[in-house]
Amino acid sequence: MSCKRVVVITGGASGIGKATALKFASKGDRVVVADVNEDGGNKTVEQIKVNGGEAIFVKTDVTMYDDVEALVEKTVDTFGSIHVMFNNAGIARPAPLLDQDLEHYHTVINVNQHGVAYGIIAAGRKMKELGINGVIINTSSVYGFFASRGTFSYHATKAAVIMMTKSAALELADYGIRVVAIAPGGVNTSIFQSSINSDVINENTLTNPEKIADIVYLISLEEASVINGSVIMADDGFSAFK
Repeated sequence: MSCKRVVVITGGASGIGKATALKFASKGDRVVVADVNEDGGNKTVEQIKVNGGEAIFVKTDVTMYDDVEALVEKTVDTFGSIHVMFNNAGIARPAPLLDQDLEHYHTVINVNQHGVAYGIIAAGRKMKELGINGVIINTSSVYGFFASRGTFSYHATKAAVIMMTKSAALELADYGIRVVAIAPGGVNTSIFQSSINSDVINENTLTNPEKIADIVYLISLEEASVINGSVIMADDGFSAFK
């Protein structure tokens, strides 16, 4: 596989997304950083360019399909292709189940679930159109498997990502497109720090985002071609023995 792949990363302004953008760029891939955070996204791109990489920023609201579709089109217009789509954008807004209003619920669902669905559909359509055996990687979580207090909406979205991954993998396999999910445990990001629930994960078990970026990169490689429809537990053993 060419070292000059084209990689799209949503939520690329910070945390796992930023670390993953830097990882792919360091390996010679062209990177498209997408986020609603224009300042943070541009800083990620600047960091890539300072280190000799190729990258652009596209301001994207993943809750809007038109935005995600435009992101994919801009990627292809700029770099001529799209090989990897990392649907990583997400939010966490903890609130007790009976205290949260419907606006809170829909906000989390729209970003974490619909944003991933739109990324799968938009990237899948373009990869099929271009005849690319691409890879779509989605960020789920151990919260897609385990319950905890105060994160009802977040749990719902991360469980949905798991089934969307499996379902999409089934349908897109006909076009040579793989779909895989990662399920991180606690990761040391600003979003996670604001929502740590000691029922599930405590601050002493947090993983650096760069380690998750390593996993995303490995999944994207042709050498990982037999990994399809799977959920990779990138949780430092949490689900197995912690």
